Amino acid sequence: MTSANSPAWRDFVHETTVRVRFGDTDPYGIVYFVSYFRYCHRAIEEYLRAVGLRPEETFKNIHEGFGLPIVEAWGRFRKPARYGDLLRIRTRVTEVRPKALIFAFTFHPQDSDDLSAEGTANLVCIDRTWRPRELAARVQEALEAGPGP
Repeated sequence: MTSANSPAWRDFVHETTVRVRFGDTDPYGIVYFVSYFRYCHRAIEEYLRAVGLRPEETFKNIHEGFGLPIVEAWGRFRKPARYGDLLRIRTRVTEVRPKALIFAFTFHPQDSDDLSAEGTANLVCIDRTWRPRELAARVQEALEAGPGP
């Protein structure tokens, strides 16, 4: 539960499920590392939707003149996931900076809490000239309010 003085993003964890497709794997049927980063991007999209932000208006907003590109990503792969597996991705915001957001991810098999992989993604708010700018107010407000009903 979020206290009155604590923004909702501190406690909110969103869960997304993905099935490993054949094209997500290497020749051995193991999830290829790049696929985890695609899964992370999908998890960010679902997190944004859960707090009332449309991804297509949040990653690149021409009308309001801002974008949120991923400028850094990190991953650690602990246990292999294979073709056909269902993975649960737990996504949370770990930090909201004046000009950036940091997301963290954990990957778990559908039927356990074992840790398959983990990672982070740093998004920086930019203006129309690709220079860093303050995080859009409506993005901050949505993160502070948390998920809708």
